[in-house]
Order: sequence, then C-alpha cells, then structure tokens
Amino acid sequence: MIESTALLVLDGVRAGYGHAEVVHAVDLVVTEGELVTVIGANGAGKSTLLKAIVGLVATRAGTVTYRGARVAAARPERLVRDGLALVPEGRLLFGPMTVAENLVLGSYGVRREGRSVIEATLERVCALFPVLAERSSQPAETLSGGEQQMLAVGRALMCRPRLLLLDEPSLGLAPKVIAEIFSALDELRAQGVTILLVEQDARLALRHADRGYVMRNGRIALKGPSSDLLADESVRTIYLGAWRGEEEER
Repeated sequence: MIESTALLVLDGVRAGYGHAEVVHAVDLVVTEGELVTVIGANGAGKSTLLKAIVGLVATRAGTVTYRGARVAAARPERLVRDGLALVPEGRLLFGPMTVAENLVLGSYGVRREGRSVIEATLERVCALFPVLAERSSQPAETLSGGEQQMLAVGRALMCRPRLLLLDEPSLGLAPKVIAEIFSALDELRAQGVTILLVEQDARLALRHADRGYVMRNGRIALKGPSSDLLADESVRTIYLGAWRGEEEER
C-alpha cells in the first residue's frame, strides 16, 4: 500500500529508445521530505529512469504519478510549474550567457508569482552557493566544473521545486566540491525539498540518503533504508569496491 504522503510513484515502468527497452518494470516510491537515491553501475538504466519520470523518454508500460497525477498527461512546462525539476547529467547550461541570466531563466515556471518571489528565491540560491553571487556577471562557460554544477542545481532551484531530481551531480568533480554540493543537498532536504538522486558513487549517495534503490540491468535489484544497503554484502562488494574506503579511514 502506498503511503498517503507519497510524492512520486512509479508502478511497473518500462522505458527505452527505439526498439531497445532499457528500464524494465520498475516500481519506486519517493515520500515527501525524503532524500532517495538510485545507485548502480554505468549503463544500469538510471538516467533513462529519470528521463522517463519527467516525460523526456516515453514510458512503454506502467505509470509515473507525481502528486497524484500521471506525468504522461502533463507537458514539461506544467511539471515545472507543479514543482518537479531535473538537474541533468552534463548540466546543459547556456554557456555564453551569464550566471545571473542562467538563474533567471530557471525561474520561468514561477514568473506568475511575481518579481519579489523570484528575487527572494535568487537570494536563497546564492546563500546556498555563494560563489554564484560572486560570479554572477561571468559567462557560465568560464566557470569551473564544480561551479557549473552548482549553477545547474541553482537554476533548477529557481523554479522552487517540491521534488528535485539530480543525475550524477558528483561526476568528474574534485572531492572538496562534491562535499560542498552534498552539503547543499542536506540543507535542501532540511528546508523541505524532496530529492531523488541518481549517483554512481554509491557510498557517497547512501551516506546522505534516507533510502536507496540498487539498479542492475534496468531492474531494481535491491531496495531499502540506506543503512541496510550500506551493510549489505553484495552492495559492498559490487558497488562499493569491497568497502575500500574503510581502509582509507583507518
């Protein structure tokens, strides 16, 4: 039985490209206020799953329900107005445009709420990532990789999301920057933003998440509280490198 506070529900979702099915009969639930992660190896179907949730990849079977309504029946801009935002892998920023211009573009879904709301949201984003205020007049393409990732997250936050989807936010970044971004995710959850995180760094993701799903070959192989998955021997061996990090910390 699905909890009454479930914000996102996937029921038997199948999705893919052309004749190739990548996601096979996935069931997933994200409850209001949680940080939930989907971990798995490269090619497991994690990114395709996120795209299916926001309607960028058509579902072949099953349903995606957000706030009680089927996503398949909603246009992407309506999903944004309803508080569903995706930070894609690769960031997809508008490189020649400034940091400030990229952030303002992210607010298009809430423009009807007025300038004061947009300005207040911008202040909160810059408080979360102060470097964005410092670099506001710079073209996005001149930022470091870590700063660009912060900008991508900040742009998504400008639409005041109720559910934030992130696709591989740590990919290719230095450890210090990764720590800053995950600290920001912790703060967002504390502020009431629900988060669904796709991440290859399983150990990192599970340490910050409430619950996790392990994806393998397009299917959910394991699921449960993050503490249980961290202790699971198969997860430790396959996805956590036999827990190499424990030796580093001794």
